Amino acid sequence: MSDPRRAHPIVFLVLILPFGAMSGYLTVAVAYLLTKSGVSVEQVAELVAVSFIPQTWKFLWAPIADTTLNRKTWYVLAAIVSAAGIYLTGAVPATGGYIDVLYGVVLVSNVAVTFLAMAVESLMVYGTPPEEKGRAAGWFQAGNLGGGGLGGGAGLWMAENLPAPWMAGAVLAVTCALCIVALAFVPEPPAPSRTERYWRRIVDVVSDLWQVARARPGLLALLICFLPIGTGAVSGLWSAVADDWHASADTVALVTGVIGGLVSAIGCLVGGYLCDRMDRKTAYALYGLLQAVCAIGMAIAPRTEAMYIVFTTVYAFISGLTYAGFSAVVLDAIGLGAAATKYNLFASLSNMPIAYMTLVAGWAHTRWGPTGMLATEAVICILAILVFVVIARMTRTHRPAAPQRV
Repeated sequence: MSDPRRAHPIVFLVLILPFGAMSGYLTVAVAYLLTKSGVSVEQVAELVAVSFIPQTWKFLWAPIADTTLNRKTWYVLAAIVSAAGIYLTGAVPATGGYIDVLYGVVLVSNVAVTFLAMAVESLMVYGTPPEEKGRAAGWFQAGNLGGGGLGGGAGLWMAENLPAPWMAGAVLAVTCALCIVALAFVPEPPAPSRTERYWRRIVDVVSDLWQVARARPGLLALLICFLPIGTGAVSGLWSAVADDWHASADTVALVTGVIGGLVSAIGCLVGGYLCDRMDRKTAYALYGLLQAVCAIGMAIAPRTEAMYIVFTTVYAFISGLTYAGFSAVVLDAIGLGAAATKYNLFASLSNMPIAYMTLVAGWAHTRWGPTGMLATEAVICILAILVFVVIARMTRTHRPAAPQRV
């Protein structure tokens, strides 16, 4: 008989789909419709930037998810609000006169979807045995990336082919709401005490967070997430540098869109599987090294459309490995307790190197061209791995050998 306290990792793929779908629908489908209707690229960029605000600061309200309602209740509420947000994002007329309304819809719905993600992260922490955390991380991130492809690719196709553009948002909203059904296949973690004062719960959350940060495994996990290892930063510039490889617009759309999303999701599953068969921090560092090697290979390869297709696809696969590696490292480090707060602290830290490495990549391209851009990312990644290895060795404690079993 299967353990009722455990969930099959594929459940987390389904539960996190709305998170990826909301982002993909906005950045691909809605952005395309807005620009087609005459809204400037600058306004669209501002709208997308608004959607990132909750993702940057979500660790501030993560304790609410850890200390109030149970996780399944948070998921249901967040899924309903998120589905409504996706529908309204597509239903608001795609014209400049309604852009302020879209700002509000996007902001509220993205706050809601952070609570959905927090609920899934807590359910995953409590519903996954230690030996399967890498596998769960892989399915979780595959759902994130797959949801982005669903919301972006399928959302745009429906918006262009259904009788009215708002129908795409309606279909995606219903699909996301139906993900609630997957809650039946995952156990509910212990609920916070109803008799304990709320301020006491907050103190417990802070104490739990400190216990993770002060222990060597937690400290090393925080360090490896903060260092620029496996950021995948240059992938955000593939379309901007496509001319350097003489890649057509159709090629860029295909290999960085549908194919890239699928390959990344496969990379997540492979990366999660491997993380359960070695030290997870070591696996994450190796994935980062592979990404650096890929960048160097692309830098020295001929500047042709074929090489663009090959290397961006390989890079997408390795990015999937790093996504799974990140989640596996975090799940391994945080333990139980205030899972949402701890996970989102790690997530916020890991987003910092992605942000500044994107700026560094753009700066390097301006000064040294595409070769310099790729080489700069690779060199910084390798140096970061060396820093991690040195600190890991310096903090290693020597323990007496354990007695043999008889």
